[in-house]
Amino acid sequence: MEKPFVVPTHTVSPDQRMKILPFIGICFGYFMVLLDTTIVNVAGPAISHDLGGGVSGFQWVVSAYTLVFASLLLTAGALSDQFGARRVFLIGLVIFGLGSAFSVVAPTLFFLIGLRAFLGVGGALLLPPSLTLLTHAFADPRARARAMGIWTSVSGVALVAGPVIGGLLVDTLGWRSIFVINVPLALISFAVILRQVSETPTQAQRRLDPFGQLTSILAVTALTFGLIEGGVQSFHAPLIQAAFGVALICFVAFLFIEARGYAPMLPPRLFANSTISVGLLAGAVLNFVYSGLLFVLSLFFQLVRSYSPLLAGLAFLPLTLVLTINPTFTGRLVGRFGARIPLTLGFFLAASGVLMQIWTNAHTSYAVTLVALVLMGGGFSLAFPALTVAVMAAAPKDLAGIASGALNSSRQVGAALGVAVLGAILNGSPTFLEGMHRVLLVAGIALVSGGFFVLIFVRRT
Repeated sequence: MEKPFVVPTHTVSPDQRMKILPFIGICFGYFMVLLDTTIVNVAGPAISHDLGGGVSGFQWVVSAYTLVFASLLLTAGALSDQFGARRVFLIGLVIFGLGSAFSVVAPTLFFLIGLRAFLGVGGALLLPPSLTLLTHAFADPRARARAMGIWTSVSGVALVAGPVIGGLLVDTLGWRSIFVINVPLALISFAVILRQVSETPTQAQRRLDPFGQLTSILAVTALTFGLIEGGVQSFHAPLIQAAFGVALICFVAFLFIEARGYAPMLPPRLFANSTISVGLLAGAVLNFVYSGLLFVLSLFFQLVRSYSPLLAGLAFLPLTLVLTINPTFTGRLVGRFGARIPLTLGFFLAASGVLMQIWTNAHTSYAVTLVALVLMGGGFSLAFPALTVAVMAAAPKDLAGIASGALNSSRQVGAALGVAVLGAILNGSPTFLEGMHRVLLVAGIALVSGGFFVLIFVRRT
């Protein structure tokens, strides 16, 4: 008897299907880290209303996370190599989940700031291991390339989702709800990673740099404290002067330790190439402006334009959507012309968008802000990918991992300082609008200066 004809179908083996689970677990952890860098911005007025502290208090809520996150990224990468990426990732998930759960019931502003710093520890322990776990989970180069592409796009999704989800939650359930979202994500990620992901090879010979780590944290924290509190008190106050003194002493000590240390976090030879040196500075400037303006414009939309938190989150879509979509086009430009031209154009384009808003006020049409945000999004979306390509192409092969970590750290330090410096300018101004216009001028000058620096010092790639 003739067998019936069966249409061949593509079958997926159980092993192939199971790859989806570890990928989801890794991406959930990565998504949480990036979401937390933006979701809090639209909650500023609500947090200040409930817990007090004003603009400076909210500056600490934002900066406590990015400060600790930035300071520990390089050490987290070393811990991941030394003890295994899976172990470090799981510890990061526990810290992030617990910190988020306790943030929901934070009774005071001081308590919330401490928990935000605790979340920064968890975030730092999640980011470097996530890429290592992804690399080991997908042995096939084609599957790994697809996974890397999706993993990278998660950052864009988190960037867009942060202000919108934050605004929606604050509007409907209150500001505490923005921390609830992390708890189920952390639990799911933990369960999947624990059951489906194997440990990565360890490097017992990898050394840590505890004194370099300590002095770098103290330097950045003291500087941020001086900038934030100086805007509230006075930059001539003894406590503020002492903070700047501690920052200077710790920075000099950090340079000495890195120059003489056995296993420095930032080997001095990494900075022998001008592209890397200026690239790290450029990364700090870009995030200085981006994070600082997210902070200031969130307050502008809610306090001056009287937008609800949700509407304020939606108001940022012209910026975040362009920043999410445009990197594909940037990749083609970098492939054709090298990194320097798109990077330089990005700085100047973002500067034009920032400076365009200097004359905006409560009665200015949102159309002006929309065009300005599109220009800013286009500029940042040109600069960020091109900067990564330039720095990684210039880095020695044996320092590629350190160069990548240093770029991420410099960007996050820039983000923390952007909120501190631009918030201090806002605090020290007679009116909010006058302060915002000063902030926009400083941000525009920083971007124009950065554009000239990269044009001159970043080499052709």
